[in-house]
Order: sequence, then structure tokens, then C-alpha cells
Amino acid sequence: MSLQRSLNWSAALRGLNADRIQVAPGVRTARSLIDGMARIRRAPLITPTGAFDRAAIMAAAVEAAKAHQRRHGSTWAAAMSVGLTAAWASARAARSALAH
Repeated sequence: MSLQRSLNWSAALRGLNADRIQVAPGVRTARSLIDGMARIRRAPLITPTGAFDRAAIMAAAVEAAKAHQRRHGSTWAAAMSVGLTAAWASARAARSALAH
């Protein structure tokens, strides 16, 4: 038995890349769409007290889902998943920005 171990760097880095969280296609686009709509329409996703405005989040998610469905031709469930993920991410970022 040798005292040195050999390491296959290609296999090691491939394993590291496989462990990363995969972002669903269209989430980044939907989030930027939601952020833009919130700014233009002045309909924030949080209340002045810092609570989440669930009606505004759902409305933004539905609009993002419709846009996602037009672009990708996915099912409504998949499009709503992307829309809700992006809307809640935007709302959490807005609340974090409000706190600081």
C-alpha cells in the first residue's frame, strides 16, 4: 500500500458541481419581472410595517406565471411554481432592504 493517495480532480469537481442547488429555468427572469412591476406600479410586496402583503405577492406570482408560460410553454403548475418562488424571493429581499 502506498503512502500517497491519488486524486482525480475532474471527478472531484464534477461531484462538487452536482451538489450545488439547481435554479429552475425562468426563476431569474420572473424575479426581475416582479421587481420591475413592483417599482413601476408602486405596489410593494410588503406593508410599511414590514409584513408580507400576500395578495400583492400572489398577484405578482400570477403575472410572472403567465409570462413564464408564454415563454416556455410549461404547465400552469410549473409556471406558478416559478412565479411563487420568484415572488417570495423578491418579497424577502424587499423586507430585508426595509430593515436595513
